[in-house]
Amino acid sequence: MTAAEIARLAGVGRAAVSNWRRRHPDFPRPVGGTDASPAFALAEVESWLRAQGKIAELPLLERVWQLVDTLRDPAGHPAAPLVEAGALLLLLHREPGQWAELADRPDTRLALALPRAVAGTAVHAFGPDGARTLGLPGLLGSTQLDLARLLAELAAQAGPVGAYEQLLTRYAEANTRQLSPTPPEAAELLAAVAGVPATVLDPAVGLGSVLLAHPPTTGRYGQDADPVAAALARLRIALHTPADEPGPLPLDLRAGDALRADGFPGDTFEAVLCQPPYNERDWGHDELQYDTRWPGGLVPPRGESELAWVLHCLAHTRPGGLAALLLPPTVAARRAGRRIRAELLRSGALRAVIALPAGAAPPYGVPLHLWVLRAPLPGSDFRQVLMLDAGASASGPAPTGPGGAAGAQAAEGGRDKVDWTGLRRTVLDAWRGFDLAAREGLPVPADRPGVHRVMAAIDLLDDETDLSPARHVPPAAPLGGAAELSHLGGRLAELLADLPDPVTLLPRPGAATDGASGVAPVGVVTIGELVRGGALEVYSSGTGAATRPAGSGGTPVVTDQDLATGAAPSAVLATGPGPAGDVRTRPGDVLVPALGGGTARVVPAEGPLVGAALGRQLHLLRPDPAALDPEFLAGQFRSTAGTRRAASHATTTARLDIRRVELPRLPLPAQHRLGTAFARLAAFDAALTQAAALGRGLTRAATDALATGALAPPE
Repeated sequence: MTAAEIARLAGVGRAAVSNWRRRHPDFPRPVGGTDASPAFALAEVESWLRAQGKIAELPLLERVWQLVDTLRDPAGHPAAPLVEAGALLLLLHREPGQWAELADRPDTRLALALPRAVAGTAVHAFGPDGARTLGLPGLLGSTQLDLARLLAELAAQAGPVGAYEQLLTRYAEANTRQLSPTPPEAAELLAAVAGVPATVLDPAVGLGSVLLAHPPTTGRYGQDADPVAAALARLRIALHTPADEPGPLPLDLRAGDALRADGFPGDTFEAVLCQPPYNERDWGHDELQYDTRWPGGLVPPRGESELAWVLHCLAHTRPGGLAALLLPPTVAARRAGRRIRAELLRSGALRAVIALPAGAAPPYGVPLHLWVLRAPLPGSDFRQVLMLDAGASASGPAPTGPGGAAGAQAAEGGRDKVDWTGLRRTVLDAWRGFDLAAREGLPVPADRPGVHRVMAAIDLLDDETDLSPARHVPPAAPLGGAAELSHLGGRLAELLADLPDPVTLLPRPGAATDGASGVAPVGVVTIGELVRGGALEVYSSGTGAATRPAGSGGTPVVTDQDLATGAAPSAVLATGPGPAGDVRTRPGDVLVPALGGGTARVVPAEGPLVGAALGRQLHLLRPDPAALDPEFLAGQFRSTAGTRRAASHATTTARLDIRRVELPRLPLPAQHRLGTAFARLAAFDAALTQAAALGRGLTRAATDALATGALAPPE
């Protein structure tokens, strides 16, 4: 294992590992790697960390991951062992009774029997060539058997689906330069734009996120240039399919470069959705000069690989079907692609260009565009395009509810700052209204300044044929005049007047050290010790249950974004009761994001948070009210001092090792006193956030009104 992996294991930063190597002569010596990136023996490192009291026990996921790493062939694909792991988890998912029968067999018999059982499950799920396509071994070694037993333990904790998602997340985090999977929220947006097609194709399937957003009843097809990635996606989708779904599953994923070696030549589908690779210079320009996918022989320029993917997707879309692609914003304006863009407009194929906020999909610092196309029907003369600036709408005046800061956060960009609920509503309302008008011959929706505009294709055909929505959507009109600005000003004044005097919230000087006050701590205790003592239960959601946006009924799911903004749950469970070990929130529970960040929220006695399932990357702490005050517990997690020592910075993302968080030992009455103070500070902070969001909206609207001359300056 590398120094970064040791840091992750111990929950510290890489600098700490470097310090240990310098300061402790008994620290394990490197057994491989290079001087710049040495590798250490797992057993030696684990033994040293345990002896130093830095870990009590190697987490199960880490033990699984280290065996996966041991099975890697240095000359092979780094994810190849995950195919075997996924195939075993598929056996546990679809036929758990078989593993129960095999688990107690001696290794010599299990080494032959388990591969046969796994291969049988693959054949049942994927058809006669299922085992061969996955390249499953016919005999297992001792390390592979150890991995199988640990995977069974991990599946017992998180379910087979959750176990595989954790492994794929670890793999994606370790290979960010080679792998950038489409996040589930973006995949669900693509699927929602397409509706419920009978068949869907993703020609750049990656880990299968886009296909996963469709129900199992949809025929799902895909291709990827990386055969191992295609195998991982096949297994992932099969694991997310209900175990009682009869096989073979309506799933066909093939390996190969979709542009150079089309896996589905001549086939068309109701929907073609993908996030293709970007900025590829060697995409096959020279060898594909006479390809039939190029309309009228119009070959995409060498530097326009993204437009080659657009034409490839359109060629596989049946007449009247839909294609949707996530593309960099430069594709809409680069001069080299002008002729291709013009042809898409003239043919009536291009129906919408939607600008998304930064953070919607990788690369997360770029505000991507969503292109929506329909394969033209014979005789159709519809030639209009929806220009939608969803990124700009996200940065408009923020709502004044509990999540009022969400709009401003979305404008700043960042994966965790996108208001997906608002974004979906903006995109789908505009697209569905426009698409219905196009299909039924109805009037197109009226323009909405600052958000969307419908344009005739001929008005976009000029020397540049720039399709950037920001160039064509009219600017947002200021708020409705002096009366509305006066109303907003009055509302802001009310919020500010209701704020308590900050002096009444401040601690008294010297109170923390006054033993007579009943607040002075008598040592510290960790969350792990409280769990072992029975005073606290901790549940971690991992990747969480599959969700869909709220609004259509179902069990609410609280997400990390809801927790950060103080909003009500923004999603509901997609299907079924949730994964094994699923829990629901109760009054008095404390919700904490796995990434830390000084956020913690107590579930109130009533309201939308009660009875919610956990979204991804959340911890639920359930204190015994006879031993721990919930508000006291939440306040300690909001304290930077309380969580600093438990933060892990082994990767570019900070994580919170929940069990290492330390709390002061205090009697229950003192906890109640502190909890009350913490709760008042939290309410004060929420009110300030709401007032700040309203104030930003008010000043932006007033500035626009003055700049456009709609209103006169004050006296």
